[in-house]
Amino acid sequence: MRFWHFWLNSLFLSSQHQPAHFIEFVMLVLTILLLGIWGVTQELPYMLLCLSYAIGAAISMLVREAIAPSPQAKISRFTALLLLVISLYGFVDFL
Repeated sequence: MRFWHFWLNSLFLSSQHQPAHFIEFVMLVLTILLLGIWGVTQELPYMLLCLSYAIGAAISMLVREAIAPSPQAKISRFTALLLLVISLYGFVDFL
């Protein structure tokens, strides 16, 4: 029970101190969950929603780094661009 209490408090503190990171985290977790659901069902709407969450998270990362660069800005930008390119390629592939 302490583990869950600690985890929940950490989640609340993270959402208050770094809301952009928290939103990106939630979007990426939803991306992974939808990708898993798509892997089981093979239904197109799950994959399209997964790709749209990934694109949203990548754009959010790029905007956050453009407004307030962090010490690991190069890594964040590279990861966001890679995620954006892969997601856009996935959208084009399904169309």
